[in-house]
Amino acid sequence: MEETSAGAIIFRETNQGRLYLLLNYPSGHWDFVKGKMEKGESPHETVVREAKEETGIDDLEFVDSFREEIKYDFQFEGELIHKTVIFYLAKTNIEKIIISHEHLDFLWQDYNNALKKTTYENAKNILTKAENLLSETL
Repeated sequence: MEETSAGAIIFRETNQGRLYLLLNYPSGHWDFVKGKMEKGESPHETVVREAKEETGIDDLEFVDSFREEIKYDFQFEGELIHKTVIFYLAKTNIEKIIISHEHLDFLWQDYNNALKKTTYENAKNILTKAENLLSETL
């Protein structure tokens, strides 16, 4: 079975520098805002909806040149799922997060701490690509 999700590396610029948003998922890992695409939704629409549902953020400004995909397989209820997650990069000015029931906690972290905190290697790679792009363009 094929499944597609969309997510975003959400950041904000502060007096202390650029900070990235990480969410603590119930399984214990730290990752970015993401969720399953609903029928008829574009990936961007999914990210906007998921960000609002999971964090309360509703002012995302997408960085147009950034789009990364990760693919992996996992088992769910005995079925093999082929998952694709499309990640975007988006800026917010909202600091106060209203965390949903889907997550345990959140953190705003600078790049180095976010890299250490992020659980999965593919998420670390996407975070590094995001940081490199932002360092070149901002």
